[in-house]
Amino acid sequence: MDIAAVVDLGHQALWMIVLISAPLLGVSLGVGLFIGIIQAATSINESTLSFIPKLAALAITLAIVGGWQLATLVDYTRGLFQRIPTLFA
Repeated sequence: MDIAAVVDLGHQALWMIVLISAPLLGVSLGVGLFIGIIQAATSINESTLSFIPKLAALAITLAIVGGWQLATLVDYTRGLFQRIPTLFA
């Protein structure tokens, strides 16, 4: 197995992690920031207040982009399995 092939596999795996996790992390960050600004403006210092809106936003986001995430992951895995014979040749 070639070093370049290993680096390429690692690069593809890391890029897949970024693609799959970016929508959920972005929504979580946005909702958390919004709730934090509201808490700062109203002087409400309840740490559990942001949990339910984040959970609801993540559930909605997962319902919207979950199919795309699964299809992307399946395509990546299928490509990885098809690439196995060329890695050891």
